[in-house]
Amino acid sequence: MTPLSEQVAVITGAGQGVGRAIAERLASLGVAVAVNDVRPGPAETVAEAIRASGGRALAVPADVTDYEAVREMIASTVAEFGGLDIAVNNAGNVGTDPRGWTMTPFWETEPDQWKSFVDVNFYGVLNVCRHAVPEIIRHGRGGRIVSIVSDAARTGEPKLEVYAAAKAGAAGFTRSLAKSVARYSITANNIALGTMWSEGWAAMDEAQFAQRMQPYLVRRPGKAEEVAGLVALLVGEDGAWITGQTYPLNGGISTS
Repeated sequence: MTPLSEQVAVITGAGQGVGRAIAERLASLGVAVAVNDVRPGPAETVAEAIRASGGRALAVPADVTDYEAVREMIASTVAEFGGLDIAVNNAGNVGTDPRGWTMTPFWETEPDQWKSFVDVNFYGVLNVCRHAVPEIIRHGRGGRIVSIVSDAARTGEPKLEVYAAAKAGAAGFTRSLAKSVARYSITANNIALGTMWSEGWAAMDEAQFAQRMQPYLVRRPGKAEEVAGLVALLVGEDGAWITGQTYPLNGGISTS
């Protein structure tokens, strides 16, 4: 296998949080990283921080729901670094409709409220893989695809039916893709996340925090660095025999 220090990765949604942690972890292992975000500012901030730490990074802002923009993003990555070996599908959302979603029963919603879930969480993965896979094959060194989904994709989530379905679609697509790209020595896996740490947790009092964490065996939210560690395993040499899988990283909120 080509050493990670000679590989190139594109990470979507890497301007903050989990995506940033993944980009920084892979860069620390020597991977040249293309930092994607829908917002140019955060993408450049992360790329600059990686370069300042001695890593190789390029900001590639693009909306993953835009097929042509994703084509240009992948082309820019290849032009800068000479190829592509790893694609991490991290970009996602839990809905952008100002009317809200999580407290609304599905049967009271309208199709225009479903669109942002499907466009980002499902079509975003399709768009990236459609343009990344040919470049990984062309590079001729094997490769890795990792899709960050949600534990809701495996277990369902009340009042988040479309979100869960979109994430499940991305997971099913990635598992199926694993069977198609195996002959090129490319693996494809999913990581299904439980609740992750955000600044909102710091505002909770002890009782609120305990109530929210009660369903979890490990009673805290996940850390972005923990996701990055699992990604590093899957894209590294130790992950070479792992493909077509969905790994729960969820603090034990579900155990099957």
